[in-house]
Amino acid sequence: MLIQDPPGGNPAILQIRVIEGEGVAYSVGGRATRGVTVQVTDETGRPVQGASVSFRLPDDGPSGTFSNGSRTEVATTRPDGKASTWGMQWNKIEGSFEIRITAAKGAARAGTVCPVYLSKAAMAKATMETRSQPPVKLASSHKWLWITLAAGGAGIAVAAAALGAKSSAPAGPMLTPTSVGTPTITIGNR
Repeated sequence: MLIQDPPGGNPAILQIRVIEGEGVAYSVGGRATRGVTVQVTDETGRPVQGASVSFRLPDDGPSGTFSNGSRTEVATTRPDGKASTWGMQWNKIEGSFEIRITAAKGAARAGTVCPVYLSKAAMAKATMETRSQPPVKLASSHKWLWITLAAGGAGIAVAAAALGAKSSAPAGPMLTPTSVGTPTITIGNR
């Protein structure tokens, strides 16, 4: 059950927590099919209804526009303290950037940022659930191509050896293809 502020009562302190969209990697030039959702709470952790939440994209570099065509969008928190924005149209500049988020109700203000990444890579679905997890990792398309070719080549070599061997020949050591774990590339400043 949500406890709401008394009529006319405003919180002394606001807190913002990004609950969806942090660390998401999108394709450059694409449209965000998932958005950014935040929850605004007061000093006791109760959801704050009716707070104004501003989402701001950078003016230059990797960025985009909101569905209203501007770099700023304002939403109002629902009874659960949540506010969302989605459908951003991304520009074609690859790199990381931050969506600046500000919440206000009465005299109370709070701010945070939501890191996002624009990528040319086809695998732009990698996300980071919380700030405590490692950064978003994307794979280079060439790297995946070489790994796939190497694994396929090893499989063909094993099959050819098995077919080429005579039934009277003693069995040699069993060749097993090399297994490669999920390669990762950390995106960020070097």
